[in-house]
Amino acid sequence: MSRIGKLPVSLPSGVSVSLEAGNVVKVKGPLGEMSQKVDPDIKVTVEDNQIKFERPTDLPRHRSMHGLYRALVHNMVVGVSEGFTTRQELVGVGFRVAQQGQLLIFSLGFSHDIHFLLPKEVSADVPQVKKGENPVLVLKSCDKQLVGQVAAKIRSFRKPEPYKGKGIKFVGEQLRRKAGKTAAAK
Repeated sequence: MSRIGKLPVSLPSGVSVSLEAGNVVKVKGPLGEMSQKVDPDIKVTVEDNQIKFERPTDLPRHRSMHGLYRALVHNMVVGVSEGFTTRQELVGVGFRVAQQGQLLIFSLGFSHDIHFLLPKEVSADVPQVKKGENPVLVLKSCDKQLVGQVAAKIRSFRKPEPYKGKGIKFVGEQLRRKAGKTAAAK
């Protein structure tokens, strides 16, 4: 039995779930509404404020789908009730980000600024920075996969380099640093 798949998904207050035709699970909460099509072999039931998933056999395909769809629906429930947040830090002299609605403008040491349009499901916040601190970009959404994909795209604009650590990194991320060249004494 899948250790993830056999766990029921409990519903917090304010979140409602409906099963629709075609084995589609719809989750509605205070932060939005999401839906996920579940494989027809996986049986989904809602009872006592819990969503349960059952698989027909122990075939490898059914075992993998069992845990996968339970995790996806659990992320939807958490997303519409609490939401997901990603924090990124811009490390480097003169690196900054400005927000104009859904448009982010990055100044990352290139000869030009980078303009990035956020999807409508993702909201951004750029808190004020004190002198001497690095700018931070906060991304929020109810879709875990989407906020992670947007954060990865933003990080790809200037990945942290291993010598000085300059670039866009996640807050709390441990970078693997390399020692620079040293003058060899003869």
